[in-house]
Amino acid sequence: MLKQNTLAGSFSLHGKGLHTGLSIHITFHPAPDNHGYKIKRIDLEEQPIIEALAEHVIHTQRGTVISKNNVQVSTIEHAMAALYAMGIDNCLIEVDAPEFPILDGSSRFYVEAIEKAGIVEQNAPKDFYIVKHKIEVKDETTGSSLIVLPDDKFGINVLISFDSPVLSNQFATLNDMSEFPSEIAASRTFVFVREVESLLMNNLIKGGDLDNAIVIYDQEMPKEALKGLAEKLNIPFKDIQSLGYVNNKPLVFDNEPARHKLIDVIGDIALIGKPIRGRIIATRPGHKINNQLARTIRKDIKMNEIQVPLYDPNAIPLMDVNRIKELLPHRYPFLLVDKIIEIGGNYIVGIKNTTVNEPFYQGHFPQEPVMPGVLLVEAMAQTGGLLVLNSVNDPERYSTYFMKIDQVKFRQKVIPGDTLILRLEMITPIRRGISTMKGYVFVGEKLVCEAEFMAQIIKNK
Repeated sequence: MLKQNTLAGSFSLHGKGLHTGLSIHITFHPAPDNHGYKIKRIDLEEQPIIEALAEHVIHTQRGTVISKNNVQVSTIEHAMAALYAMGIDNCLIEVDAPEFPILDGSSRFYVEAIEKAGIVEQNAPKDFYIVKHKIEVKDETTGSSLIVLPDDKFGINVLISFDSPVLSNQFATLNDMSEFPSEIAASRTFVFVREVESLLMNNLIKGGDLDNAIVIYDQEMPKEALKGLAEKLNIPFKDIQSLGYVNNKPLVFDNEPARHKLIDVIGDIALIGKPIRGRIIATRPGHKINNQLARTIRKDIKMNEIQVPLYDPNAIPLMDVNRIKELLPHRYPFLLVDKIIEIGGNYIVGIKNTTVNEPFYQGHFPQEPVMPGVLLVEAMAQTGGLLVLNSVNDPERYSTYFMKIDQVKFRQKVIPGDTLILRLEMITPIRRGISTMKGYVFVGEKLVCEAEFMAQIIKNK
């Protein structure tokens, strides 16, 4: 079972802001389980904290900007991509400016700092957003689209296209996140010379230069106009003789612009608050449509507090019914767990198949068979009992007894032929033989019942 990660120690970086050109100090700190990414503005008296989540994005012009209570932070995507790609789940970020430093326009320095600081595993399991069906967002005006497909791990394919003789079509692929530091992180942001005037007028690239961005000259301009841009940017004038890339340093990769767009996608998708298990296919991506996808996923996460566990009927169970009967005293017709398919440090997933031959369907109700709600609760209780017993030595010598059941909700009826997927998770660790758990019952993708339990584990006489 994969666990959540945080930093082994704090680290700081210094640089200027892309938008403001200000000198910026930023520090990354370890954070506790389930903390997520949070950004603290230490330059403000109240030191407000903003959760780095998609619903807090206020605009995406030349970078992703998040805001809460009129306090904002911009250009966060390169740092978010580094944290996400390096497997950091929880981090507190302190910044003394309204934006993150642009550094060299890539994620490289963030990745190197994370590697130097180290990564530590935490107690909580990683809470993945598992893609189970196609998700798609489109922008008919720009032709941009992002598609997310089911996969057994996270991966991205990016295709970019511009009406430019220098940068037309490129693609980049990331199939394994372990390749991010060497193959993606060093890819810098890019800009067309023809866009610079407009960006300057909108105060979006005051801190831009030929070292922290790939500059593409794809339309001839008078020399005087180029001198004027250099003066406004406060950088030395460079006499451009032909169309192409005008940077002081060569491209890190032939398809560096496409790889940078891949960084942007990761950084923006990191704002869903969970690692994704799925593949993203991004065509002409940008911060706006990236955030549209992140918001779509965030909405799904909010509507479904917990995702239905993956169930492969062909997989060998961790506990079959014979092993379950060794641990639980229940027998026909009251044994309501057929097998256990997954056990983590604080959760368990069980399966119960119902058929028309179940004795309770005969009387509840003859003309409209419905599984009694109390038996759904009992099925959760038995599954939870197996979770508790799995935490002790010699589990055959113990029994579990439920002391309290709260917050029971029935959302949909269960009928013959339904397969129940039962997930129980610990709310608090077991103390003095007492445990509290939250239980869920799913049929297909739908949550049909949930409840909270308090149980006591007692050694048999």
